[in-house]
Amino acid sequence: MSDQDKVVVTCAVTGVLANRKQCAAIPYTPVEIAEECKRAYDAGAAVVHIHARNDDGSPTFEPKVFAAIKEEVRARCPIILNFSTGTIGDDVKQQVEIIETLKPEIAALNMGTMNYSKYSKSQKKFVFDMVFPNKYAKIVGLLEAMNRAGVKPELECFDTGHTNGTWPLFDMGVLNTPVQFSFIVGVLGGIPMSVESLQLQRQIAQTILPKGGFDWEVIGISHGHWRMLASALVLGGNIRTGLEDHLYLPSGEMASSNGALVDQACALARATGREPATVEEARKLLGLDHYAAGREAAIAVGHAAATANA
Repeated sequence: MSDQDKVVVTCAVTGVLANRKQCAAIPYTPVEIAEECKRAYDAGAAVVHIHARNDDGSPTFEPKVFAAIKEEVRARCPIILNFSTGTIGDDVKQQVEIIETLKPEIAALNMGTMNYSKYSKSQKKFVFDMVFPNKYAKIVGLLEAMNRAGVKPELECFDTGHTNGTWPLFDMGVLNTPVQFSFIVGVLGGIPMSVESLQLQRQIAQTILPKGGFDWEVIGISHGHWRMLASALVLGGNIRTGLEDHLYLPSGEMASSNGALVDQACALARATGREPATVEEARKLLGLDHYAAGREAAIAVGHAAATANA
């Protein structure tokens, strides 16, 4: 089977919005998150996308919590870590600290400002309605931290303007290939959930990077999740599932774990003639070795500084 037939399966084990009243399987604590990462790994995921939560389920960006999650995951499995940096504030000091001290192989980066809302047809009202601000100054600051730490950015693009808006960052040299685009579909305020959306986003990325040097995945939020995964598989993209994105199996049954969602995603991949990549295969497909030298250099600098201050 060729590399083109391989697919990188990512699992987003816990977001910041859904809670256990909606799905009992959503993990909160570092140990719970790590156990879900292990279930995802055992089911076939090569990457986990991680948000941190307090023990009561509320979101946190405390570096010590991310450090505890990393330690707990590493005690269980070698899955590739992708840490979230998404915040509605402009102050990203905690996110920069997480990137520079913990050095996950990948860090998610939101690529533009948008309305981030959810509408209830049954209630005829917005369940929540907010603006998710991501100015270039914020994006550049996070990219510079990733470059210093040897961390690969995952460019989360909710709309075509987010994808097209990456070109100045390549021109500035703060964004370099190989790079990963994540095309998020199904969020109100972003691009609609359709095959045409994926094709358009991929075309925009190809226009910006005509020589290649990028990979892409789909993130389908809520209803239509499985159709979007199937679409990406046919179009040659990678896929993401997990309790952050969707709570239900294709049958409509509530998922009992992230592993159950990954198991279905891997079965879907095989049904389209593709095979889930192992961790080592995913590391190659995502070009993570390109960033490894920078990460190792950053670790060496950190060790030298610690020794000098001892």
